[in-house]
Amino acid sequence: MVITPRYSHSTPTLLLYFLLVSATTTPSLSLNLTAILSPFPDLSLFSSLLLSTAVYDDLSTVTSLSLLALPNSLLSPPPPNIADILRYHILLEYLSPSDLRHLPPSGRLIRTLFSTTTPISVNITRDTVNNSVNITPSDDGATSITVTSCVKTMPYNVSVYVVNAMLIPSSVDIMASESQPPLGLNITKALIDGHDFNVAAALLEASGVSDELESAENGAGITLFIPTDDSFADLLPSVKIQSLTADKKTVLLKYHVLHSYYPLGSLELIVNPVEPTFATDLASAGDYTIGISRLNGSVALKSGLTQASVTQTLFDEKPIVIFGINTVLLPKEIFWNITINTAVKVVLPETKDELESPTQLSALNESGALRRVGSGRYIAGMYCILGFLYVLV
Repeated sequence: MVITPRYSHSTPTLLLYFLLVSATTTPSLSLNLTAILSPFPDLSLFSSLLLSTAVYDDLSTVTSLSLLALPNSLLSPPPPNIADILRYHILLEYLSPSDLRHLPPSGRLIRTLFSTTTPISVNITRDTVNNSVNITPSDDGATSITVTSCVKTMPYNVSVYVVNAMLIPSSVDIMASESQPPLGLNITKALIDGHDFNVAAALLEASGVSDELESAENGAGITLFIPTDDSFADLLPSVKIQSLTADKKTVLLKYHVLHSYYPLGSLELIVNPVEPTFATDLASAGDYTIGISRLNGSVALKSGLTQASVTQTLFDEKPIVIFGINTVLLPKEIFWNITINTAVKVVLPETKDELESPTQLSALNESGALRRVGSGRYIAGMYCILGFLYVLV
């Protein structure tokens, strides 16, 4: 017997519908831009600002783009209306280096992520004399920036070009802030309410840094890392914070602050060995940076001399977030003359198995330091290394 399958009269219509939907639906861009930009330290602030503002969320429906990336020197500190400025540096089309080399004489208009009532474009032209690629706002031909390099291409999805200046459309008021109204947050009170941050609260209050930070979120927000009272008590005698000049105390405190608002979820996505801090603004680009990474399920912060972990969230209301950390971050720019075995404390493992684990060995190798163990004992493993080096010399 031959069995003839029976179909509903609606079956062809449903099949046609699903075929049309699958053919017309374009997948959104699912790339981690912070991971793409992480190999380029001079773009760390640009990457951080994309993540900390609403701009990153705006990209959820974008299928291809070209980034006009701004170096750290152009974004420190970020201007108030940073979110719109970043949107204007995101082109809604993948442009390869070959595309830029073959631009027509009149150039090309490319839409940007920034828009008000209508999409805003930029005009990209190529100067055949000096072989440069220049970009101007479509509504203002007098302003121009130049592409200095192409640092990354992922064909048909993302290209990253570094530019030499910030591009601002005439329709944007650079001093207007997108930030929410001031919170009226008293940072000192928030730390005292945390019950284990009295030393940091006193330092911030006495230096005036707390007042400065409360009015310095600049649209992008701020992130504070506050050491516990125990972390100050654990500092070895060679680290004399109270003996620092007032200016250096201010720098040390600002070294624990980032320019952007990073709630814990955003902070966990950052992998950057040279994240600028508020202290970077007081020095040269590349100074007073911290490394941010993930270690054993926590956010780890490295100064070059000390390493801290984020242990708790004390306050989180956009545009300000305050985290508690378990170690004071000592910038090498201030404490450069303190030998590492007397400046840094690293908790050494209690058992042989812990000592032989890759994580512990890596930590020991990076720190090479001496720290008090929880039981109150001091382990002088570093002295063995120093003795060995002495013999070699």
